[in-house]
Amino acid sequence: MTMPQQERREKTGETYVYRLTGLTCADCAAKLERMIGDVPGVEDVRLNFGASKVTVVGKELSVQQLNRLGAFDGIRVMEEEDGLVPDWAQSRQTFLTGLSLTFLVAAFLMEWLSPSPLSVVLFAAATVLGGWETAKKGIPNLLRLRFDMNALMTVAVGGALGIGYWEEAAVVAFLFGVSETLQVYTTDKARSSLRNLLSLAPPTAVLLRDGREITVPVEEVEVGETMVVKPGEKLAMDGLILRGRSSINQAAITGESIPVVKEPGDEVFAGTFNEQGTLDVKVTKRSGDTTLAKIIAMVEDAQEKRTSTQSFVDRFAAWYTPAILVLAAGILLLKPLLWGTTWTSSLYDALALLIVACPCALVVSTPMAIVSAIGNAANNGVLIKGGIHLENAGSIQAIAFDKTGTLTKGEPVVTDVIPLAGQSERELLTVAAGLERRSEHPIARAILRYAEDHSIDGADVTDFTARSGLGAEARLKGTRVWIGNPRLFQEEGLSLGPVKETLLYLQQQGKTAVLLGNERGVTGLIAVADEVREKSRRAVAALKENGIQHTILLTGDNEATARTVAGDVGVDQFRSELLPADKVKAVEELRRSHGKVAMVGDGINDAPALATATTGVAMGGAGTDTALETADIVLMADDLSKLPFTVRLSRSALRVIKQNITFALLTKFIAVYLVFPGWLTLWLAIFADMGATILVALNSLRLLRIRP
Repeated sequence: MTMPQQERREKTGETYVYRLTGLTCADCAAKLERMIGDVPGVEDVRLNFGASKVTVVGKELSVQQLNRLGAFDGIRVMEEEDGLVPDWAQSRQTFLTGLSLTFLVAAFLMEWLSPSPLSVVLFAAATVLGGWETAKKGIPNLLRLRFDMNALMTVAVGGALGIGYWEEAAVVAFLFGVSETLQVYTTDKARSSLRNLLSLAPPTAVLLRDGREITVPVEEVEVGETMVVKPGEKLAMDGLILRGRSSINQAAITGESIPVVKEPGDEVFAGTFNEQGTLDVKVTKRSGDTTLAKIIAMVEDAQEKRTSTQSFVDRFAAWYTPAILVLAAGILLLKPLLWGTTWTSSLYDALALLIVACPCALVVSTPMAIVSAIGNAANNGVLIKGGIHLENAGSIQAIAFDKTGTLTKGEPVVTDVIPLAGQSERELLTVAAGLERRSEHPIARAILRYAEDHSIDGADVTDFTARSGLGAEARLKGTRVWIGNPRLFQEEGLSLGPVKETLLYLQQQGKTAVLLGNERGVTGLIAVADEVREKSRRAVAALKENGIQHTILLTGDNEATARTVAGDVGVDQFRSELLPADKVKAVEELRRSHGKVAMVGDGINDAPALATATTGVAMGGAGTDTALETADIVLMADDLSKLPFTVRLSRSALRVIKQNITFALLTKFIAVYLVFPGWLTLWLAIFADMGATILVALNSLRLLRIRP
């Protein structure tokens, strides 16, 4: 994957973003962040371990300056050629570790076949080769009293050589080199989902200028220009189709691999794939504002948001290493004085303890799992905006659903037009279209489509006022007119007596009745019906299989319609005729009775309820800025079946994080315990420490395998 210059370092005002390579240790990342923050002129610094980038506020740092600061752990600014080969494969550590293995095998063979002093030379060579990169980082850190893993390993290996433990020094140096290579590999693998997103959009676009097709970098494309997309090409920008018809694979955005037919007037997104016809597309967003660009930015930012688990781990790690260093010093000094052991034996035990003093496995246990889970979700059309939301989603006990556009298709159609008071259907629809012209509600759009299909223009109304959760009112030729649900007319004191039976009949059929009226009473009814999604039934069933204890439908629709839809999809409970404020109260009640609760809506009409829930989930975020901004989790496709996948992935991530932390702590405590009877060897210490780190990383990578 090539890394364009603007991806490597981009400037926004006084903010500078640098993409890094060689960033494999979360503890070292934190140290680099502190070092950059100490540079004069730097006002703020945020190092994103998951996205492997650093954001510097206040002063632009040169590439050479950043490379010098990161040299303690081989961290540097990513160049354009970087990324073509994985970090682990191009690492000098990998090459030297391979050479170390050669000398180590030769030394053991010589010792087995014909013991001689030459075997010591071979062990020493294996030690130098395996520990060269470690010592290069560790010795400067020791001089600065920075006791990271490299410094501790340097002391341990150097101490082993000093007391004549040649074999163990060589094996420990080699194993640490192997573990470093494996750690780079696993970190690189965890970030692969994010790299896939970065590589989706082409760096150039073909534009139609002055009747000619020219290729330009995406940064130079202006809104309003015409982009030409031929069959077999990816779209470089978001836009609207002007000419042409084709099947577009939108898996990059929505996670759905089934192509969608697009025609003139339809919206298309950067990073999607044009499978058939040539398209002329009017560009609607600049390269940094496309839906894909926002997804990438949000996925990267999501990895900066710390969870409560991470905060615990950081607090524990802050005192763990100093405590182990003090304990190692105590063992070195006190064991010979109190128990009469030899100084060499005590030094050996202290060196072994130093190896397990760095909390690498513990520090990486949570961020590695979060990187894997959020990256996997993004590649499957689910945008999780932070580790805290991933953690919350894994603990959800109850889920509340909006009806229109969530459990139903959100495309209601007019089924009945019932005029009263001597009006004709055309007259009734003329008034209804005039009132609904200014509304964004799906039912309003259904009425307008029906009127347009029958060549009916809306009446000119004045003093229009939307009534949240009820409908709307306006003036028509000086007379107040209303359109909305029965509650609106009850609040206005208008009798529903003449239409009660008709209302009940329509509601029993699962239809929603929209009433029209004026100061004299109800003048007509329009019935609309919204078909339940087939995937809604399967999604609700799958959620229950994944441990969701309670599901509830919250809708502003009438009781009969709510009961019909709830029965069709299989939710446990429903509440009807709710205003937005009522939905908020319902979510609050669910939180009191069930703990952590998710609210699923379209991200527009239910923003208060989404914000009140522990986790707000928006449907159909592709191309909808409001949905992207409102919710904690966004299902990019208009597809509820991704919700069970999200819950399953979140619960798996929570389990993996707990397993990682438990395993990391257990291995540390066992290693510390074994040092007292003298059973902790250098070999065992390196296996306990770096082995735990690798196993924690590999365990986190299992999250990449979970699929919808």
